[in-house]
Amino acid sequence: MFKTLLADLRAVIEGDPGVRKVADDPAISAELLLLFRMILADGKVETSEMDVFRRICRDSFGIEESSLDAVIEYLRDFGYETNGKQAIAVFRSLEPERRKSLVLHMTEIAKADTELADQEIKILKRAFEMLEIDPQELVERSEG
Repeated sequence: MFKTLLADLRAVIEGDPGVRKVADDPAISAELLLLFRMILADGKVETSEMDVFRRICRDSFGIEESSLDAVIEYLRDFGYETNGKQAIAVFRSLEPERRKSLVLHMTEIAKADTELADQEIKILKRAFEMLEIDPQELVERSEG
């Protein structure tokens, strides 16, 4: 009981731990922002896309389920100050595996609703170009 009270008090004083994690790491912020924009690319938020986004947040970034709503709210606020080009620019200096991970996550979200919209394809194509990743390399990697 006392530990829970302390954890709740710390969250109020310091903010949500998931939001702190995202806010303190520009690469995570940029990646989640791009993933969130991929969800919105076709003009509607599908449950299947949000499920994939939540899984990526949990499995790839260690963001607890209890923090996800606050993280999404942070991304909405942060998203008005950052455009897609700025978010992708953060990744240019990162290792190739991290850049590949980003486009794979973007592709997972785009395919989550079983329909690739034209805008999703455009965003993916632009991400592959800006991150200097050959889509064929990822196809061969997934087949191998």
